[in-house]
Amino acid sequence: MTKVLSRRTLLKGAGVALALPWMDAMGLAQSSPKMPRRRLVCVDYTLSLHTPDFFPEQPGRGYQPGPYLEILKDFRNDFTVLSGLSHPGMESSGGHGAQCSFLSGAPGAGAAGFRNSISMDQMLAEKVGLQTRLPSLVLSSQLSIGRNGVGLPGMGSPAKLFARLFLEGTPQEIELQVSRLREGRSILDVVRAPAKTLEGSVGPQDREKLDEYFSALREVEQRLQGAEDWARKPKPKVDVPPMKDVPDNRSVTMRLYYDLMHLAFRTDSTRAVTMTFDHPAVPQLPGVTYDHHNLSHHGNDPDKLRQLRVVESDKMQALRDFLAKLKSTREDEETLLDRTLVLVGSHMGSGSHTVVNLPILLAGGRFKHGQHLAFDPKNNPPLCNLYVMMLRQLGVPVDAFGTSTGTIPGLDVA
Repeated sequence: MTKVLSRRTLLKGAGVALALPWMDAMGLAQSSPKMPRRRLVCVDYTLSLHTPDFFPEQPGRGYQPGPYLEILKDFRNDFTVLSGLSHPGMESSGGHGAQCSFLSGAPGAGAAGFRNSISMDQMLAEKVGLQTRLPSLVLSSQLSIGRNGVGLPGMGSPAKLFARLFLEGTPQEIELQVSRLREGRSILDVVRAPAKTLEGSVGPQDREKLDEYFSALREVEQRLQGAEDWARKPKPKVDVPPMKDVPDNRSVTMRLYYDLMHLAFRTDSTRAVTMTFDHPAVPQLPGVTYDHHNLSHHGNDPDKLRQLRVVESDKMQALRDFLAKLKSTREDEETLLDRTLVLVGSHMGSGSHTVVNLPILLAGGRFKHGQHLAFDPKNNPPLCNLYVMMLRQLGVPVDAFGTSTGTIPGLDVA
């Protein structure tokens, strides 16, 4: 006779109680064999871009670059600009609310009962995260979503992240970290026997779902073991001084984060990074007197558009410098740009809260770049079609992702 379990059923042992999920809960994916080093950077401009200055008027490889792409002209053959893509089902988001779905594509952001799904970067982190000191670098909140649909918090300022990645702690601090990691593993140890007993008292379907849950626990255990190993390994040495935060200047901070991404990839400290960039107040840039959000709602005012172009050109200049660092750094027979997919764009089509025709640029990663792929601005294919191709190029074998319906025609692998 199949045992009926209470919603509050716990696995208990040695004073530890571990709650069970619903029987339809899904576990994390099993770790996979090592793959060649492939990396992912996802940047979301939270207040979007002025698309007339970003999108070329002509499709194809012979396009004439506008003001923003002209800044990136030295890397024209290293990126593709895509227009006419969006995530379906974002009408309830109010624009800004769609940010949480930018890398997951989960429809219905902002609607009652909305539940998010895993983001592209975290799917990569599940596959290769055990091979690096940090499974991913989540440099700001909202973008990175775990398999449970919950957003991951940002990991701190550039200075704190630099210390975490490259500065050694004292022996006492290292032992304290190891002790805490071991405590987490011991919790899994003490519930193992009760878990096996429970498996024998439920029906076949529930047993299968419990197997999935315990697979997730084993994944956590592997991560804890890996984290303990990394805690004892000396951190990589880098030939730069420790970073210092400049909290009141987002332009400088943006560049510090880009430098941190480059260092993290150069030392193979992680292979997945997410970040958002905007200015919460008046940007500290020459000639700018309005706050960034006000500028994004420019209403075609000439002076606001001029100032907005200063702010957004600064973003393109920082991106250009980052691409230059990736391209000038070699790893084996390739450059870091060859081995890194850089996705830059926004969850909004403009600062006016639209959610269609998103500004998207994809660089690196061994695609055949140098073109403008233009799709119907009023009948957008899903942006997740691009994500499917990106995940496959990163070595994550997926047939579909989010709201995908296929792939992106015209985007080929080199």
